[in-house]
Amino acid sequence: MGSMLLLVMFLVGCASDDSNSSSNLALVDPSRGDFNMSGSVEIDGSSTVYPVSEAVAEEFNELYPDVRVNVGVSGTGGGFKRFTAGETDISDASRPIKNPEETSAAEANGIEYVELRIGTDGLSVVVSPDNDFVECLTIDELKKIWEPGSSINNWSQVRVGFPDQKMRLYGPDTDSGTFDYFTEEVMGEAQLSRPDYTASADDNVLIQGISGDRGSLGYFGYAYYRESKDKLNLVAVDSGAGCVAPSENTIPSGEYSPLSRPLFIYVNLTSMTRPEVKAFLDFYMEHGPALTEEVGYISSDSTVYSANKDLLK
Repeated sequence: MGSMLLLVMFLVGCASDDSNSSSNLALVDPSRGDFNMSGSVEIDGSSTVYPVSEAVAEEFNELYPDVRVNVGVSGTGGGFKRFTAGETDISDASRPIKNPEETSAAEANGIEYVELRIGTDGLSVVVSPDNDFVECLTIDELKKIWEPGSSINNWSQVRVGFPDQKMRLYGPDTDSGTFDYFTEEVMGEAQLSRPDYTASADDNVLIQGISGDRGSLGYFGYAYYRESKDKLNLVAVDSGAGCVAPSENTIPSGEYSPLSRPLFIYVNLTSMTRPEVKAFLDFYMEHGPALTEEVGYISSDSTVYSANKDLLK
């Protein structure tokens, strides 16, 4: 008991030395007595939600080093395929689980789950930092660029006054919830998009391609833009009420419409019977708001997290 108290006093002392360190989040009530917990937690899904779950996993492992938390990135759709097959405990998602094949697979495999909203994202439309002519695009212009059968391959075809500059498109692959959301909001139907663009499940690949190509145009989650804003130019979007760029203010206020969207994690209820999964989720609900903000998204408010905690009881 004495050694445990010394450990806690040491941790608190370290925290006071660096009040801004995110590692302070790992301090919890030592009376739980489960510092020696082991096991594993399997997470997969959205590349957008990945930075949040990965940050939570890193902080959790500071406290529980013997619990292996694996966080994968196969896209929201790919994550749901694994989740509904019973292969993962938690599925990161940038859209709700709603496709008939997903819900049918969950039912067929006896997978019961809860949906927890963790924050809000704004899909960011971006171009190269060498692009000095695009500051804002309308939803109609985005639709004409990205719709199936579009023949637009030069910026001069988008708007009078744009230069004769070859256009190259970059975006998430078809398993991505970001792809689903963008196509549904811009095209009016999920999965409706021209296929001739550079697609990747890795947002960092998209950033690299866009930043090095003056004629580029792409989209992905706001946190990835914020992390690499020195390599990209953000494009405002006009949905009919003027040009609005995504920001920490316009995303939660609803001004950045229609490209603001909720972020979720889905939890397998059977997995929650394992102490390491329950401990990880308790930690997520306690420290998720701060870490969501830290990686660049807008956290759900305290009432949402309170409701989440009730679902996990």
